[in-house]
Amino acid sequence: MKKIIMEKLRKIKMLVLDVDGVMTDGRIIMDDKGREMKNFDVRDGHGIKLLQRYGINVAILTGRKSKVVEYRAKDLEIAEVYQKAFNKEKVLAKILQKHKLSAKAVAYVGDDIVDIPVLRRVGFSAAAADSLEVVKKSVDYVSMRRGGHGAVREICEMLLQAQGKWPEVATRYEFAPKIKKRKRN
Repeated sequence: MKKIIMEKLRKIKMLVLDVDGVMTDGRIIMDDKGREMKNFDVRDGHGIKLLQRYGINVAILTGRKSKVVEYRAKDLEIAEVYQKAFNKEKVLAKILQKHKLSAKAVAYVGDDIVDIPVLRRVGFSAAAADSLEVVKKSVDYVSMRRGGHGAVREICEMLLQAQGKWPEVATRYEFAPKIKKRKRN
């Protein structure tokens, strides 16, 4: 990891995520009754849970409103969900004020042009690998993985590594009790 990125990541207290194109692959599936479905990556969810366990708050900031997002946020115990945010920069200002944080203490992951004002304001900005080119040129880091396919997990691991928490995470799982294989008769 580049030294400048490491320095930025060390200061992060909160991760704010866009949904479509970041937590999902950007597709919206609707059935013939108008019910919406989205695909979320379980590893992204685990990365979010790891951040929360190690003291980094997570919030969702999205331009669309969807029950599916509410369900996913509840599943991940993300209390702060800002939907129908047409001016994401204004909502970010409210988040900063509520948590008494400077913008430098926030990381944001986005993928589309509506995210650029927030990406330019925060302490660490990232885009999924399949984001728009203009967005990729506006961020500190472009993930190796696509939105909805591990981009969030990648950022979560980077945060934990930069803040020196990753060895503890890895050790916790590496030395977990091994399950003995049963012999077949």
